[in-house]
Amino acid sequence: MEPVQPVFTELKNALNNKIVGQPHLVESLIIALLADGHLLVEGAPGLAKTRAIRMLGNHLDGSFHRVQFTPDLLPADLTGTEVFRPQDGTFVFQQGPLFHNLILADEINRSPAKVQSALLEAMAERQITVGKVTYRLEDPFLVMATQNPIEQEGTYPLPEAQLDRFLLHVPVDYPDAVVEREILKIARNEVFSEESEGEPVVVVNKEQLQAARREVMELYLAENLEEYLVQLVLATRRPENYGGEVAERIQYGASPRATLALDRCSRARAWLAGRDFVTPEDIQALAFNVLRHRVLLTYEAEAEGWTVDRLVADLIQRVPVP
Repeated sequence: MEPVQPVFTELKNALNNKIVGQPHLVESLIIALLADGHLLVEGAPGLAKTRAIRMLGNHLDGSFHRVQFTPDLLPADLTGTEVFRPQDGTFVFQQGPLFHNLILADEINRSPAKVQSALLEAMAERQITVGKVTYRLEDPFLVMATQNPIEQEGTYPLPEAQLDRFLLHVPVDYPDAVVEREILKIARNEVFSEESEGEPVVVVNKEQLQAARREVMELYLAENLEEYLVQLVLATRRPENYGGEVAERIQYGASPRATLALDRCSRARAWLAGRDFVTPEDIQALAFNVLRHRVLLTYEAEAEGWTVDRLVADLIQRVPVP
């Protein structure tokens, strides 16, 4: 098989050409795909969250489905249900939208806990159980959930234990004036043509994705960097080792899922950059997205204006780099 890393570089470039001003979101999407995980994207409306996952679906050999989460949504609307056939008196299972490769869970915090749990169970177990029958979900299976931070009425915030199921928590912000003008140009062009004529479309098939995932997991991670990665996560659980003031800011630290996520994602970032080894910068760059939704601050720390991002930056300064 030909090298697959150049294919993903082309994929990244193709997505950046269509999703201007959000390179961090594009990279996070591809890293989640390579690391076989899911991501939660938080940002105001109109920041290309939906467009990003839809464009990735256009470049991936798989199926894409968007689910708009609303307060009246039911778990069966996601998983599917058994439908009665009166002609022969039998029940036939009708698959729901989760039986696709790429799922956009739009505004996930607008649905109640029962619906959220149905989605998060599929994310963790990669299977759906209806009655006495368990159905395996096809690989790849990637969920990108979005939530709007400015809306509080009629929302059901995800519990912290459920947030832990997401590999990454990625915030997106407004573009600057230069990017805004570029968005205008792209939007005008797409009114007349969805795809530029003659433009090659990069399509990643499932064999290439599996090969890329194997290469990512085989990437070299030095033993001292592995220890650094572990100590960075442990610092959120044993903050007293780095000063009493740090311990007063953390209520709960990150779970072992954070260590696994940081390992896989830092390998994926290094591989995507064309390197065959992980650097401390890879670990530090991913630490924010990996820990942002897994660390709980104390009330006193929040009252003093601390955020998890500020805390992670402080821990990066305190934990010795090998």
